[in-house]
Amino acid sequence: MAATPTVYNRVNGTVALNLTRHFLIAMPAMADPHFAHTLTYICDHNKDGALGIVVNKPIDMTLSALFEQIDVPLGDAALRAAPVHFGGPVQVDRGFVLHRPLGNWQSTLAISDDLGLTTSKDVLEAVGRGEGPRDVLVSLGYAGWTAGQLEQELSQNAWLTVEADADLMFAMPAEERLPAAVKLLGIDFSRLSEDVGHA
Repeated sequence: MAATPTVYNRVNGTVALNLTRHFLIAMPAMADPHFAHTLTYICDHNKDGALGIVVNKPIDMTLSALFEQIDVPLGDAALRAAPVHFGGPVQVDRGFVLHRPLGNWQSTLAISDDLGLTTSKDVLEAVGRGEGPRDVLVSLGYAGWTAGQLEQELSQNAWLTVEADADLMFAMPAEERLPAAVKLLGIDFSRLSEDVGHA
């Protein structure tokens, strides 16, 4: 199993957890209906809290329908049928675009040298013209945790964590992403369900 990442704080000598660029895998016993059976990609995690995007919950809306709503033409036939995702229960009326490469957009959180989360319309306009990032995952809403909240949930065994594989988010069908992420831990997804509740 992958070790949980830690960051040593030189100022006060504490060890802090940093799950940026990691997947959160909801345990089968997850009670919160927003997060049951979800795979969440953590875009930012610091002392103030965490922000993530659920990457395996497509909603009943295509990119074609979303682009029509925001009055942006979308020429790419393959993208027109791609689903919009439920990114989490916060700001569900707002679009979030997880993409690579990073590019240079008006409002982007740089997650890594190659991956960004953009909330400005310019990235979608570029996608519509066929000039956008190579890989995009569009969601409505995001998942947010206040300071210490995610750490508390982890201590209660609500989540498994593993270093994220970006190809898994962009190249695999949504329904295959959660089992594939569990496999990164060396665990069979079906066994994960069976083993819960057994000593």
